[in-house]
Amino acid sequence: MGHCQILACLFLLTLIPLSAKALPPPSPAGGNYLVLDGVDDYAVLDFETFGYLLPDGTDKFTFEAWIYPTTPPDNKDTVVTILYQQVDMIIVKDGDNWAKALNIEPPKGDLILLMSSYIEGGLGRTISFPISLVPNQWQHIAYQLNGNQITMIVNDFVATNQHGIPLGHDRDPRGLRPKDFVLGGYGKIIVLPGRPPAKAFLDSFTGYIDEVRISTEARYDVNKKGFMPDDKFKNDAKTVALWHFDEPGGTEQFSDASGNAHHLEGKNGAKIGNALAVKPQGKLTTTWAQLKQREFDKYLR
Repeated sequence: MGHCQILACLFLLTLIPLSAKALPPPSPAGGNYLVLDGVDDYAVLDFETFGYLLPDGTDKFTFEAWIYPTTPPDNKDTVVTILYQQVDMIIVKDGDNWAKALNIEPPKGDLILLMSSYIEGGLGRTISFPISLVPNQWQHIAYQLNGNQITMIVNDFVATNQHGIPLGHDRDPRGLRPKDFVLGGYGKIIVLPGRPPAKAFLDSFTGYIDEVRISTEARYDVNKKGFMPDDKFKNDAKTVALWHFDEPGGTEQFSDASGNAHHLEGKNGAKIGNALAVKPQGKLTTTWAQLKQREFDKYLR
């Protein structure tokens, strides 16, 4: 091999990791996904047009998504919004208070997922179980109710609560949050006052979201092994809304695949990102190692 070829190989091996780092991550479901910059972009179903997605008193449902969080909340007072309307999926920096209330070990890390739902016939929401998320990785999250059992899922981790209450609507008389269904935030920081001087600042989600589905049944039997989905969510009679986010890159309108015409609108630059051409088999680092080897082999021939 000539000196020029050797130098070309060495240059390629240093260049490819940089390129791999710059490219967006492949979604486990394949296809494209929603990109959110964490500044002010989000996706929305206008309440005046669509109302609430599930009826008051629904006692079986599942809200689920694939998420890839990249940035933790700025501080303990900041709450990052993944999804909100009748069900609330948020990320906080510290889950100690929730852990103390439940008498459990505090979760580790600074990306703590909390999921809850509004309760039928009154003010308030169900109790959240704090679950650690991993930054810069795809994770399947789900919140479901089956009669009196609430189940909170992150990948293969499951937390259950036997004090479930049928779903209700946000009856906050102060109207601090919009009633719209949103993914990724509200386009601005919303301040929720607490007991002085405590406040909570609702901020935007930074990262990627894919495959959001809302159903009128409890989708997952967590007593069985291997319940975590590994493909696109399916549409069936129990599907109320389903967003694959497989529109072409740059699209800011996101179609509902359920047939119920709940088409999301991207705001302030929320758009579809282009996926990698390869679907990962195992860890992403393994996939890139295989790609590098193939490219290196070309220069050796």
